[in-house]
Amino acid sequence: MTRLVKHDIKGPQQVGEAWICRCGLSKNQPSCDGSHKKTLDEQDGKLYVYEGDKRVEV
Repeated sequence: MTRLVKHDIKGPQQVGEAWICRCGLSKNQPSCDGSHKKTLDEQDGKLYVYEGDKRVEV
């Protein structure tokens, strides 16, 4: 099943000593693995789709 989930936050949230993923791309959920760095050049209001490690512009 495919599911589209909208995330509009590009960076993690620190909780105590841990960093929690808020971009939705981390393969180590709920912990941040640095995947949010792929989102830094995204434009506000534009839809981006990620398939695995690749970004597909819609």
